[in-house]
Amino acid sequence: MPANNRAKLIAISDSQAGQRIDNFLLKQLKGVPRSHIYRILRSGEVRVNSGRKKPDYKLQPGDTLRLPPLQLVEVENSAVPESVMQTLKDSILFENDDIIAINKPSGLAVHKGSGLRFGIIEAFRQIYPEQTIELVHRLDRETSGCLLLAKNRRILALLHELLRAEKTDHIEKTYLALLDGQWQNGKKTIDIGISKVKRSGEHMMQADESGDYAISHFEPVEIFANCSLMKITIDTGRTHQIRVHAAYTGHAVIGDSKYGNKASNRYFRELGLKRLFLHALQLHLPLTDPITLYAPLSDELETLLLKLRHPEN
Repeated sequence: MPANNRAKLIAISDSQAGQRIDNFLLKQLKGVPRSHIYRILRSGEVRVNSGRKKPDYKLQPGDTLRLPPLQLVEVENSAVPESVMQTLKDSILFENDDIIAINKPSGLAVHKGSGLRFGIIEAFRQIYPEQTIELVHRLDRETSGCLLLAKNRRILALLHELLRAEKTDHIEKTYLALLDGQWQNGKKTIDIGISKVKRSGEHMMQADESGDYAISHFEPVEIFANCSLMKITIDTGRTHQIRVHAAYTGHAVIGDSKYGNKASNRYFRELGLKRLFLHALQLHLPLTDPITLYAPLSDELETLLLKLRHPEN
């Protein structure tokens, strides 16, 4: 274990301010156990402006934080592969001083956990080691499309406020999904709650009148012989919301191994679809200077749509 034998002084910048000190230290001291971080806070080895601080202290611009000498633990295989970082760099749709927007590839999780060594947020923190990078929202691992990251705490708080807004001045999210079967309902709003359930040892979500409030708006774009391309906008952002609401209508998302139709999924795999057909197509950010972000479909999804439009080929 490499040793850091000198105390380190960190001047807290405007972009770092507002964070709890324990969360800040967890990000700064990669590989140091959480328990050790809380111990050095309790003991006063960590100081802010020469004084002790509790774990919930929120850092202020201009604070001087003293880190004691530490014995750092190497985290094996924690580095994100260069190939993944290059893929993510190539996926950037928009960037300014406040945000990064990417066209998230299907199959990449937004953060590590459940056996995953890294996710998109860990990759971008490695790409921008001197920058504060936070997820603004999440997409399921198999969902592709517009994903937003914040580059400072101020914009993160503002965007979270806009995500919580309901009718006016809220972030508008538009998805494209290929659903099983021919949609017959025209424009339809699904207004039913979502709750968590455990089935056969697996955590799943389900449509539930008493569950967390959730609203999705479905609009047909193109109807094929055995499936329907739908535009879906959501007023809320519950876990698996579109997938659960789609299955609730009797038209599950194609390629959905958790809530979908096995026979339909098998048929579309034979057509070349190896993933969930759910794509975050557009995000509208109602900022002082509004921003609309658009993420084109991947070649895999475009190719499938061509096959459906021209089955004779």
